[in-house]
Amino acid sequence: MADNTTGGNRSRSYAEIRASRDAKTQSDVAKVMGKPEKPKESWLRSLIVAALIAGVLRTFFIEAFRIPTGSMKNTLLVGDHLFVNKIGYFIETPKYIPFTETEIPHLHIKTWGIHRGDVVVFEYPGDRDAVVPREKDVKYIKRCIGEPGDVIQIVNKQVYVNGKIFQNPSESILSSDTEKAGFVDPNIFPRGAQWNRDNFGPLRIPKIGDTIMLTKENIDRYEVFIEREGHKVEYGSNDQILVDGKPTLEYRVQRDYLWMMGDNRDDSEDSRFWGFAPVDNVVGSGLIIYWSWYHPPSSGNGDGYDPDEVQNTHVRWDRMGQIIH
Repeated sequence: MADNTTGGNRSRSYAEIRASRDAKTQSDVAKVMGKPEKPKESWLRSLIVAALIAGVLRTFFIEAFRIPTGSMKNTLLVGDHLFVNKIGYFIETPKYIPFTETEIPHLHIKTWGIHRGDVVVFEYPGDRDAVVPREKDVKYIKRCIGEPGDVIQIVNKQVYVNGKIFQNPSESILSSDTEKAGFVDPNIFPRGAQWNRDNFGPLRIPKIGDTIMLTKENIDRYEVFIEREGHKVEYGSNDQILVDGKPTLEYRVQRDYLWMMGDNRDDSEDSRFWGFAPVDNVVGSGLIIYWSWYHPPSSGNGDGYDPDEVQNTHVRWDRMGQIIH
């Protein structure tokens, strides 16, 4: 009886060993024949990991941006696709709930400073006379001309910063048609200014801690500016100016600001028309053009119209890989 049991165990042991060898042989054959083995991780898990990595890169490091208008021509053309360096100026957490315009608490930590001449992507602060933009999270790209505390002036199209000529970018476009000094453009910034796009200023760019003296003559210029900083401006009796309900003759600036202009000076909606760009609105700096094509509006889903482009879809191979400066 004992011998039969032992023999039975020995027989099952041999069978198990043989089955194991057969399985290994089949696996080896599958490898040789190129048949895939059962994946160790599901495709869904891999997809989630890839999405998380992409989300982190887009949030903190780099973001894609497409040029929709010709305001930065010829530095950037309609249809250029570029990468934006987001960590060069700030480390920032998301400002809005994804796919909405609902703002959420977020961090905005400075890394390196923004300098004159940088090509900068930023959130549009809104029209000249609007406290709140019509649409939130609308991105613009312009060249930074002035830093906080600088004085900007334009004389016959030539920009001066703190009394010194600001060298025009090599690819900038300036037409010979100049709006003369004394001609008043009612759309120019700030409201009530007696300037135009080609003869402008001088105007100081606000910075944290600046004191603005408020009078009944200049309050129209600064009302929207103060309300964008989160305060309410009213008029009391005897022409008193009230900020948050309190009579005041001065206002202390709470944020740093920049002056932004397009390289295509006669076809650019920039700080000359809507004012100062808060430093807090900056997304990052233009880095490199990774793709460029012109897709004319006549196609139905095209880019902005550019009269200098052939009006059919074409790829600009020579622009790919260009560093933005």
